[in-house]
Amino acid sequence: MIAEWCLDVFYEKKKIQIGRVCTNCGVNMGEYFCEICKFYDDDVRNPLGLTLFFCQINKKGKPLNFIRALLRLEIWKSRYLVLIDKEQFHCNDCGICRVGGHENFFHCKKCGSCYSVALRDNHMCVENSMRHHCPICYEYLFDSLKDTTVLRCGHTMHCECYHEMIKRDKYICPICSKSVIDMSRTWKRLDEEIEATTMPEDYRNKKVLISKCALQVWILCNDCNDTTEVYFHIIGQKCSHCQSYNTRQIAPPVLPQS
Repeated sequence: MIAEWCLDVFYEKKKIQIGRVCTNCGVNMGEYFCEICKFYDDDVRNPLGLTLFFCQINKKGKPLNFIRALLRLEIWKSRYLVLIDKEQFHCNDCGICRVGGHENFFHCKKCGSCYSVALRDNHMCVENSMRHHCPICYEYLFDSLKDTTVLRCGHTMHCECYHEMIKRDKYICPICSKSVIDMSRTWKRLDEEIEATTMPEDYRNKKVLISKCALQVWILCNDCNDTTEVYFHIIGQKCSHCQSYNTRQIAPPVLPQS
């Protein structure tokens, strides 16, 4: 049987069954208690700090009975304790307790984590995508208390890291380089800029190989993963398959010798 030491009988070496309320002295050990995780959360904010307060009392030599009496005083609670409802819940599939309310989350079996209900049937699944580190701040995502978001490519990161990335004009996933937002308006502006930018005669309407300035350019599209041969332009190369400019030049494919 799982047991813990009661503070009031610590020196008597008595064991009691673990639970939200101490069966020996009746003290509520936490506003939230998970019987599966054996996890307590008092949901309080104490300006003195609950642990520091206990230490100060112990240093003054006060008996443990005095500590228990303080916990039962409603005046002390109203003065020092501010209750905050974090809506904790236990997810059996994750195997841990989470905050935010069970009705506001669902567990994605393939991604292996709880997501906001707003993402139900509205995200690309990547197996165990939350059991990795945030690509921006490198904090482990699975048990992070910060809000997370799922990118269009299925990779995940903290919401605050995502917004900071967008604020700095970075619109591609740090992991796979796919566009994280709808870039169609940007691609249209690039079309207009390319149309207004005249290339030198040697490059106009020719497929060129930059290293030799003569023949052709092959590109890999980061958005659709298609490889195509396109006309070179100094502003950018457009994917002929998905019309994206999120591309990069690659070596020409090696054709099998006959």
